[in-house]
Amino acid sequence: MTHPPLQIDGADRPGRWLVTCDHATNRVPPEVNGGTLGIDPADMARHIAWDPGAAGVARALGRALDSPVICSDFSRLVIDPNRGEDDPTLLMKLYDGTIIPGNRHADAAERDRRMAMLYHPYHRALTELAARRDDTVIVAIHSFTPCLRGRRPRPWQIGILYSHLDERLSRPLIARLQAEADLCVGDNQPYSGHLPGDAIDRHALQPGRHNTLIELRNDLIATEAQQEAWALRLAPMLQEVLAGL
Repeated sequence: MTHPPLQIDGADRPGRWLVTCDHATNRVPPEVNGGTLGIDPADMARHIAWDPGAAGVARALGRALDSPVICSDFSRLVIDPNRGEDDPTLLMKLYDGTIIPGNRHADAAERDRRMAMLYHPYHRALTELAARRDDTVIVAIHSFTPCLRGRRPRPWQIGILYSHLDERLSRPLIARLQAEADLCVGDNQPYSGHLPGDAIDRHALQPGRHNTLIELRNDLIATEAQQEAWALRLAPMLQEVLAGL
Protein backbone atom coordinates (compact mmCIF):
# COMPACT_ATOMS: atom_id res chain seq x y z
CA MET A 1 0.00 0.00 0.00
CA THR A 2 1.55 3.30 -1.11
CA HIS A 3 -0.59 5.70 0.92
CA PRO A 4 -0.44 5.52 4.74
CA PRO A 5 -3.82 4.80 6.38
CA LEU A 6 -3.26 7.50 9.00
CA GLN A 7 -1.74 10.91 9.58
CA ILE A 8 0.00 12.08 12.74
CA ASP A 9 0.53 15.74 13.59
CA GLY A 10 2.94 16.82 16.30
CA ALA A 11 4.23 13.42 17.38
CA ASP A 12 6.92 15.17 19.44
CA ARG A 13 4.65 17.67 21.16
CA PRO A 14 5.05 17.32 24.94
CA GLY A 15 1.43 17.79 26.03
CA ARG A 16 -0.42 15.19 28.03
CA TRP A 17 -3.35 14.99 25.64
CA LEU A 18 -3.74 12.71 22.65
CA VAL A 19 -6.31 14.01 20.17
CA THR A 20 -7.84 11.39 17.90
CA CYS A 21 -10.05 11.63 14.83
CA ASP A 22 -11.29 8.20 13.78
CA HIS A 23 -13.40 9.43 10.86
CA ALA A 24 -11.18 12.17 9.46
CA THR A 25 -11.58 11.56 5.72
CA ASN A 26 -13.79 9.98 3.09
CA ARG A 27 -10.90 8.59 1.04
CA VAL A 28 -11.30 5.15 -0.54
CA PRO A 29 -7.86 3.59 -1.15
CA PRO A 30 -7.24 2.36 -4.72
CA GLU A 31 -6.71 -1.13 -3.29
CA VAL A 32 -10.44 -1.20 -2.47
CA ASN A 33 -12.59 -1.53 -5.61
CA GLY A 34 -10.18 0.69 -7.52
CA GLY A 35 -10.80 3.61 -5.15
CA THR A 36 -14.60 3.72 -5.24
CA LEU A 37 -17.46 2.17 -3.31
CA GLY A 38 -19.88 2.81 -6.15
CA ILE A 39 -22.01 5.45 -4.45
CA ASP A 40 -22.80 8.96 -5.60
CA PRO A 41 -20.15 11.62 -4.81
CA ALA A 42 -22.81 13.57 -2.91
CA ASP A 43 -23.28 10.57 -0.62
CA MET A 44 -19.52 10.22 -0.16
CA ALA A 45 -19.51 13.84 1.00
CA ARG A 46 -22.13 13.07 3.66
CA HIS A 47 -21.59 11.98 7.25
CA ILE A 48 -22.07 8.34 6.25
CA ALA A 49 -18.55 8.31 4.77
CA TRP A 50 -16.69 10.45 7.34
CA ASP A 51 -17.10 13.13 10.01
CA PRO A 52 -17.05 16.43 8.09
CA GLY A 53 -15.02 19.13 9.84
CA ALA A 54 -13.75 16.88 12.61
CA ALA A 55 -10.17 16.58 11.35
CA GLY A 56 -9.75 20.36 11.21
CA VAL A 57 -10.98 20.71 14.77
CA ALA A 58 -8.73 17.86 15.94
CA ARG A 59 -5.62 19.35 14.36
CA ALA A 60 -6.34 22.82 15.72
CA LEU A 61 -7.06 21.38 19.16
CA GLY A 62 -3.77 19.48 19.11
CA ARG A 63 -1.94 22.72 18.38
CA ALA A 64 -3.78 24.54 21.16
CA LEU A 65 -3.02 21.77 23.67
CA ASP A 66 0.56 21.30 22.39
CA SER A 67 -0.23 17.60 22.02
CA PRO A 68 -0.15 15.05 19.21
CA VAL A 69 -3.04 14.30 16.89
CA ILE A 70 -3.80 11.09 15.01
CA CYS A 71 -6.29 11.00 12.14
CA SER A 72 -7.40 8.04 10.09
CA ASP A 73 -7.05 8.45 6.33
CA PHE A 74 -9.73 6.14 4.97
CA SER A 75 -13.50 6.29 4.86
CA ARG A 76 -15.49 4.69 7.63
CA LEU A 77 -17.42 2.94 4.85
CA VAL A 78 -14.28 1.05 3.83
CA ILE A 79 -13.76 -0.22 7.37
CA ASP A 80 -14.72 1.63 10.54
CA PRO A 81 -11.79 2.16 12.95
CA ASN A 82 -14.21 3.16 15.69
CA ARG A 83 -15.80 -0.28 15.91
CA GLY A 84 -14.70 -3.41 17.67
CA GLU A 85 -13.21 -6.19 15.57
CA ASP A 86 -16.33 -8.34 15.94
CA ASP A 87 -18.85 -5.49 15.61
CA PRO A 88 -21.42 -6.18 12.85
CA THR A 89 -21.25 -2.52 11.78
CA LEU A 90 -17.49 -2.70 11.16
CA LEU A 91 -18.17 -2.95 7.42
CA MET A 92 -21.47 -1.34 6.53
CA LYS A 93 -23.60 -2.36 3.55
CA LEU A 94 -26.44 0.10 4.24
CA TYR A 95 -26.13 3.40 6.10
CA ASP A 96 -28.75 6.13 6.65
CA GLY A 97 -30.73 5.02 3.61
CA THR A 98 -27.77 4.58 1.25
CA ILE A 99 -26.79 1.16 -0.10
CA ILE A 100 -23.00 0.72 -0.38
CA PRO A 101 -22.48 -1.25 -3.63
CA GLY A 102 -18.74 -1.70 -3.06
CA ASN A 103 -19.48 -3.51 0.19
CA ARG A 104 -22.40 -5.61 -1.01
CA HIS A 105 -20.33 -8.71 -1.72
CA ALA A 106 -17.57 -8.08 0.84
CA ASP A 107 -17.09 -11.33 2.76
CA ALA A 108 -15.07 -12.18 5.85
CA ALA A 109 -11.88 -12.49 3.81
CA GLU A 110 -12.35 -9.02 2.32
CA ARG A 111 -13.13 -7.58 5.76
CA ASP A 112 -9.93 -9.11 7.12
CA ARG A 113 -7.93 -7.77 4.17
CA ARG A 114 -9.16 -4.25 4.79
CA MET A 115 -8.48 -4.59 8.50
CA ALA A 116 -4.90 -5.70 7.86
CA MET A 117 -4.35 -2.85 5.40
CA LEU A 118 -6.08 -0.01 7.28
CA TYR A 119 -7.66 -0.80 10.63
CA HIS A 120 -4.75 -2.54 12.36
CA PRO A 121 -2.05 -0.01 11.34
CA TYR A 122 -4.24 2.82 12.63
CA HIS A 123 -4.73 1.16 15.99
CA ARG A 124 -1.06 0.20 16.30
CA ALA A 125 -0.06 3.83 15.76
CA LEU A 126 -2.68 5.01 18.25
CA THR A 127 -1.40 2.50 20.82
CA GLU A 128 2.17 3.75 20.39
CA LEU A 129 1.19 7.41 20.72
CA ALA A 130 -0.92 6.76 23.81
CA ALA A 131 2.00 4.94 25.46
CA ARG A 132 4.42 7.84 25.08
CA ARG A 133 3.40 9.11 28.55
CA ASP A 134 2.06 7.33 31.60
CA ASP A 135 -0.60 10.00 32.12
CA THR A 136 -1.98 10.31 28.57
CA VAL A 137 -5.51 11.72 28.28
CA ILE A 138 -7.43 10.81 25.13
CA VAL A 139 -9.92 13.23 23.59
CA ALA A 140 -11.68 11.91 20.50
CA ILE A 141 -13.16 14.39 18.03
CA HIS A 142 -16.20 13.45 15.95
CA SER A 143 -18.99 15.30 14.18
CA PHE A 144 -22.66 14.53 13.69
CA THR A 145 -25.20 15.46 11.06
CA PRO A 146 -27.92 17.97 12.04
CA CYS A 147 -30.64 15.54 10.95
CA LEU A 148 -30.75 11.90 9.92
CA ARG A 149 -33.10 11.08 7.06
CA GLY A 150 -36.66 10.79 8.30
CA ARG A 151 -35.74 11.87 11.83
CA ARG A 152 -36.22 15.01 13.89
CA PRO A 153 -33.54 17.73 13.76
CA ARG A 154 -30.92 17.42 16.45
CA PRO A 155 -30.87 20.49 18.72
CA TRP A 156 -27.38 20.15 20.21
CA GLN A 157 -24.38 22.11 19.02
CA ILE A 158 -22.06 19.79 20.90
CA GLY A 159 -22.39 16.43 22.59
CA ILE A 160 -20.09 14.78 25.10
CA LEU A 161 -20.07 11.01 24.89
CA TYR A 162 -18.73 8.68 27.55
CA SER A 163 -19.05 5.24 29.06
CA HIS A 164 -20.60 4.58 32.45
CA LEU A 165 -17.31 2.80 33.17
CA ASP A 166 -15.43 6.11 33.28
CA GLU A 167 -17.21 9.45 33.66
CA ARG A 168 -14.33 11.26 35.40
CA LEU A 169 -13.51 13.77 32.69
CA SER A 170 -16.76 13.89 30.76
CA ARG A 171 -19.16 14.76 33.58
CA PRO A 172 -17.31 17.93 34.64
CA LEU A 173 -16.74 18.84 31.00
CA ILE A 174 -20.48 18.68 30.37
CA ALA A 175 -21.08 20.91 33.41
CA ARG A 176 -18.47 23.37 32.16
CA LEU A 177 -20.03 23.51 28.70
CA GLN A 178 -23.54 23.88 30.12
CA ALA A 179 -22.33 27.01 31.91
CA GLU A 180 -21.97 28.62 28.47
CA ALA A 181 -25.23 30.49 27.81
CA ASP A 182 -25.15 29.99 24.04
CA LEU A 183 -24.70 26.21 23.96
CA CYS A 184 -27.15 23.34 23.85
CA VAL A 185 -25.06 20.46 25.18
CA GLY A 186 -25.84 16.79 24.67
CA ASP A 187 -25.15 14.46 27.59
CA ASN A 188 -24.40 11.18 25.78
CA GLN A 189 -26.28 12.66 22.83
CA PRO A 190 -26.91 12.25 19.93
CA TYR A 191 -26.09 8.68 20.96
CA SER A 192 -24.53 6.76 23.82
CA GLY A 193 -20.79 6.81 24.22
CA HIS A 194 -20.48 3.23 25.45
CA LEU A 195 -19.65 0.89 22.60
CA PRO A 196 -17.63 -2.18 23.63
CA GLY A 197 -14.54 -2.62 21.49
CA ASP A 198 -14.53 0.89 20.02
CA ALA A 199 -11.47 3.15 20.00
CA ILE A 200 -12.14 4.72 23.40
CA ASP A 201 -12.81 1.34 24.96
CA ARG A 202 -9.66 -0.10 23.48
CA HIS A 203 -7.23 2.75 24.12
CA ALA A 204 -8.69 4.50 27.18
CA LEU A 205 -11.17 2.43 29.17
CA GLN A 206 -9.22 -0.81 29.18
CA PRO A 207 -5.86 0.83 30.06
CA GLY A 208 -7.56 3.17 32.57
CA ARG A 209 -6.73 6.47 30.86
CA HIS A 210 -8.76 9.64 31.32
CA ASN A 211 -10.87 10.20 28.23
CA THR A 212 -13.78 11.94 26.60
CA LEU A 213 -15.41 12.00 23.18
CA ILE A 214 -16.57 15.30 21.71
CA GLU A 215 -19.25 15.37 19.00
CA LEU A 216 -19.72 18.67 17.14
CA ARG A 217 -22.63 19.35 14.81
CA ASN A 218 -21.04 19.36 11.40
CA ASP A 219 -22.79 22.45 10.03
CA LEU A 220 -21.01 24.44 12.78
CA ILE A 221 -17.52 23.29 11.74
CA ALA A 222 -17.79 23.54 7.96
CA THR A 223 -15.03 26.13 7.52
CA GLU A 224 -11.45 26.33 8.71
CA ALA A 225 -12.30 29.44 10.72
CA GLN A 226 -15.13 27.63 12.51
CA GLN A 227 -12.91 24.64 13.23
CA GLU A 228 -10.19 26.86 14.68
CA ALA A 229 -12.72 28.80 16.77
CA TRP A 230 -14.17 25.65 18.33
CA ALA A 231 -10.71 24.27 19.07
CA LEU A 232 -9.64 27.50 20.77
CA ARG A 233 -12.85 27.53 22.77
CA LEU A 234 -12.56 23.91 23.88
CA ALA A 235 -8.84 23.78 24.72
CA PRO A 236 -8.94 25.95 27.88
CA MET A 237 -12.09 24.19 29.08
CA LEU A 238 -10.43 20.80 28.71
CA GLN A 239 -7.36 22.01 30.59
CA GLU A 240 -9.49 23.55 33.31
CA VAL A 241 -11.55 20.41 33.82
CA LEU A 242 -8.51 18.14 33.83
CA ALA A 243 -6.77 20.34 36.39
CA GLY A 244 -9.76 19.93 38.70
CA LEU A 245 -9.68 16.12 38.75
